[in-house]
Amino acid sequence: MFDLLSDEIKRKRNPSCIGLDTSLKCLPPGFRRRFDTDTLEGAAEAVLAYNKELIDALEYIVPAVKVQVAYYEMYGVEGMRAFLHTLMYAKRAGFVVIADAKRNDIASTAEAYAKAFLGEAELENGSIPVFDADILTVNPYLGTDGIAPFLNENPKKGIFVLVKTSNPSSSELQDLKLEDGRAVYEAVGDLVLRWGQGTAAFNGWSRVGAVVGATYPEQGAALRRRMTNTFFLLPGYGAQGAKGKDIAAMFDKTGRGAIVNSSRAILNAWEKTNTDFKTAACEAAIKMRDDIISTLRQG
Repeated sequence: MFDLLSDEIKRKRNPSCIGLDTSLKCLPPGFRRRFDTDTLEGAAEAVLAYNKELIDALEYIVPAVKVQVAYYEMYGVEGMRAFLHTLMYAKRAGFVVIADAKRNDIASTAEAYAKAFLGEAELENGSIPVFDADILTVNPYLGTDGIAPFLNENPKKGIFVLVKTSNPSSSELQDLKLEDGRAVYEAVGDLVLRWGQGTAAFNGWSRVGAVVGATYPEQGAALRRRMTNTFFLLPGYGAQGAKGKDIAAMFDKTGRGAIVNSSRAILNAWEKTNTDFKTAACEAAIKMRDDIISTLRQG
């Protein structure tokens, strides 16, 4: 799957994705008024409609979308229906679809998560895909038992494992030093390498990618030196403060091997312009693309 993502990045000349962390607050007031946003059903309907319009607008600019499940779970069953239809709509439009659900548990439960997001639910007489994402974000805390089911479910799918996250308090756990001198995030990076052994396809990328915060350029650069055939998902660009110059060293020497996520800066771009939300989102996405590409060229 990371081969496909790499190919789509090359085809669209854009190593970035839009994070659809969509809530009612992201929607312009005029757009919200088209729906009964005093009900869960109406709120979910509005979010889905907004996502569809952004997907249509960004189809030829951005190679991937990352859909954060929490923003849909908060609207209950109707929100999860919007989550599902957002994934399906983006997939039909040709995007590589990342489900940002950070799932994991003991092996039997991880297997159920894997079937829901990457494989098929087993029914009485057969099986059927449910969320059918291309890539899923996964928490490594339970170790190999909790990772193997995601790799075993579908050899065409990939996972992004949380290694060094972009939030400020990530250092409370992830920067702790082990007895061998490694930080916890370095140890997790080494596990990612081990879990991905033997899974590389044509372009050389392992099926086990890594989430590395764009807000930590030094740690990200060190992880890149450590993890040469691992694809990185880089959150933290834009609203969290990271810029193109902060992340250049998180790509490989050829400017490949990573995709940069931005959510609020694109979803809410209309707040800082006098244009409609779709034009504003496209302008923000193009500005982000150009910032990243120019930095990679300079490097």
